[in-house]
Amino acid sequence: MNKATIEVAPATAGDLPSIVDIQNHTAATSHARFATRPFSAEERCDWFEQFAASGPYRILVARRGEQVLGYACSQRYRDQEAFRETVEVSIGLHDGSKGQGIGTSLYRQLFDLLDDEPVHTVLAGIAIPNNASVALHRKFGFVEIGVFHEYALKNGQYISSLWMERLQPHAPSDRVTASRVAGR
Repeated sequence: MNKATIEVAPATAGDLPSIVDIQNHTAATSHARFATRPFSAEERCDWFEQFAASGPYRILVARRGEQVLGYACSQRYRDQEAFRETVEVSIGLHDGSKGQGIGTSLYRQLFDLLDDEPVHTVLAGIAIPNNASVALHRKFGFVEIGVFHEYALKNGQYISSLWMERLQPHAPSDRVTASRVAGR
């Protein structure tokens, strides 16, 4: 693999320390993550174990060689069965990897994978202001659905979040119709 080649692939347990480093750096230097203290990779193992090679809960990384440049994931929105076709997405990039199309590559592959899964709605909560993240989500068809005003407090500052949604491009009503015809 030459130095310029960037690979997007499912994250492995070996990638977790790099993912946690990205999360910790973001939490320490911005309001984009609400964590108020750094986490160790061991503390994030339960979070990481929710992801699988198939299904609606995925985590991908972008790598150049052995270096993790960023990650994107889709995870459970809420535990209730009624939300089984809704996922929340998140993305994080290494500071030196921003503005290079890596976020676009990660999301493109993640959404391609989700197209084959029973996912109807994709949600994203973005601590604002964060123009780059809002633009990335708009690029993938997300629309603004509302703002939670000053609902989080970090380092003595109230933080608001813009919530965005994307309905998956496949026709979920086809699934509902098919299950009704099948008598389910």
